Amino acid sequence: MRIARLGEFNREKPAVIVSETEAVFIDDVIADWNRVELEAGAYEKVAKLDLSSRPRVKISDFRLGSPVARPTKAICVGLNYAQHAAETGAETPKEPIIFMKAPDTVVGGNDDVIVPPNSEKTDYEVEICVVMKKKALYLKSPEEAKDYILGYTVSQDVSERYWQVERGGQWVKGKSFPTFNPVGPWIVTTDEMPNPENLRVWCTVDGETRQDSNTNDMIFDISYCVWYISQVMELCAGDIINTGTPQGVGMGFKPTRYLKGGETVVTGIDGIGQITNHFKNYKA
Repeated sequence: MRIARLGEFNREKPAVIVSETEAVFIDDVIADWNRVELEAGAYEKVAKLDLSSRPRVKISDFRLGSPVARPTKAICVGLNYAQHAAETGAETPKEPIIFMKAPDTVVGGNDDVIVPPNSEKTDYEVEICVVMKKKALYLKSPEEAKDYILGYTVSQDVSERYWQVERGGQWVKGKSFPTFNPVGPWIVTTDEMPNPENLRVWCTVDGETRQDSNTNDMIFDISYCVWYISQVMELCAGDIINTGTPQGVGMGFKPTRYLKGGETVVTGIDGIGQITNHFKNYKA
């Protein structure tokens, strides 16, 4: 199943993608794709529907919102691709590096990203994003973690490196600016994505390929990350986990190649889809 939310900001309706160009609304069955509904069995209810009998709409007629509404947590795994760790000069982590982003950073996959005032070090990061299906706490093994995952989507984990690296403290400061986590275009559920550990991930800036790698370069695979995080916090339905970015970020170039505003960034993962973001400078 491909899960989506279509409509204007804060007025999205839950939908299921049924072809490359069409979707069906299911707001008569569930109120939204969110924590409350997922905990009440939203996925199972929708999976039982006969979608062929429902009227279809053109996806292009609607804005694609974040495919999960208002996640209670946005968790990130840092330095989780071997070549990315190398390009930053960091040692290979012995355990997953975990940090948070403000959940309100999550916006629709094709929404604009606003570069903060005076920023000279805004960066891009393609990531495969896990969306949780149900509560997970103290899971016994990485293998068990697979049963708690709803599916996967594309995430652009935007970072402001000055605030992240140079101002001390935790990385959350460089990660939590408004619009800094476009997610989409939809969630591909686990039954349609049996092997997320072997997918091409890529990112272009104004048509130039900057990142082009594969999830098989992850240091800690997706199931391990979910299991590990569940040892230190409770994961809830609808929570998202950004699982790390590969090499090719702006910070990794010499000289660096950060975004200044005005760029178009396309982020994609084979088997899921792609999102397009226009980076615009903040205006008071």
